[in-house]
Amino acid sequence: MNNFTYYIPTRIHFGKGMISHLSEITQKNILLVYGGGSIKRNGIYDAALKELSGHEIFELPGVEPNPRIETVRKGVQICQDNQIEAVLAIGGGSSIDCAKVIAAAAVYEGDAWDLVMDNDKIQSALPIYVVLTMAATGSEMDNVGVISDMDLQIKKGVHSDHIFPTMSILDPTYTYTLPKRQTAAGTADIMSHTFENYFTNVEGAYLQARFAEGLLKTLIHYGPIAIKDPTNYDARANLMWCSSNAINGLLKKGAEVKWCVHGMEHQLSAVYDVTHGEGLAILTPVWMEYILDQKVDAFATYGINVWNIDAKKDKRTIAKEAIEKTKHFLFNELGCPRTLREVGITDEKNFKAMAEKAVCKGSFVDLSVEDIIEIYRRAL
Repeated sequence: MNNFTYYIPTRIHFGKGMISHLSEITQKNILLVYGGGSIKRNGIYDAALKELSGHEIFELPGVEPNPRIETVRKGVQICQDNQIEAVLAIGGGSSIDCAKVIAAAAVYEGDAWDLVMDNDKIQSALPIYVVLTMAATGSEMDNVGVISDMDLQIKKGVHSDHIFPTMSILDPTYTYTLPKRQTAAGTADIMSHTFENYFTNVEGAYLQARFAEGLLKTLIHYGPIAIKDPTNYDARANLMWCSSNAINGLLKKGAEVKWCVHGMEHQLSAVYDVTHGEGLAILTPVWMEYILDQKVDAFATYGINVWNIDAKKDKRTIAKEAIEKTKHFLFNELGCPRTLREVGITDEKNFKAMAEKAVCKGSFVDLSVEDIIEIYRRAL
């Protein structure tokens, strides 16, 4: 196991009615960041404003599923024009990521894109608060925000301890009204975060691996339940807590490895505006099959410990069966798209340029430009 320092300053309020803790926010001028109109239709917007009745609220609606730098700039302008003291995101990862970069850029003298391209320029940020409405990215409890510039065809993560949320409210009932497609994509996203940490070359990180297997088994159990019964509290609660713990460092620290599938998917989102979780669902099994010959033991362990495949079978047989079970879960039980064609990508004209930006070095298995092009091709 590697040496590590583990730091999470985010206070989590988990459960029904926890939105009442918004009243604890001491800053008076607040920028409220959110996506579409769902939070107004389901009552979350009104509940939040009720708790913030003594505050001055300025709004930035319309955050995109893959948040754009133009939207960040709009938020920064609102902050600078109105002496904003804190940023509140109500939504899923897109709204939270957008809020994080706004909070950092609002106290930066240059353009917000500078911070995306050079994270070291982030020296401070406004306080960030979160009301989570979708279990997926884990942005409610990490120090990462992902922003896109569609003109440049760049989707990039911003990493800084300055953008940890101060407080996040996780009420599983706020996910009851999510469409099945979003629940499925969110579950696939959480699963991918877990896989990216689980498949590591670091030896001796036994505990992290068992944590990861526990999350994977929970996702496999509760994902389909949440899709079939959207108001099942236990399903929604377990998925929401999986979301946070898949990416808050619990699995990663001491077993660090560069993520590979996310890098490939970020290119899909940057060029084609693909839904992140769906892109991950498509690419993950293809990646598994592509590297199988080099990592039979790891996939066999996954099959035995997560899918309960008979350990007496041949390791390669177990590994292949585990990948097939992963496919069945993602595509049949969750209903995620199987191929890139299903999300509108019908040719490989951009694959080379995308692969050049997604080269994996220091990952579970290093992948060259040619390797990634082939993975994209097999996913068509």
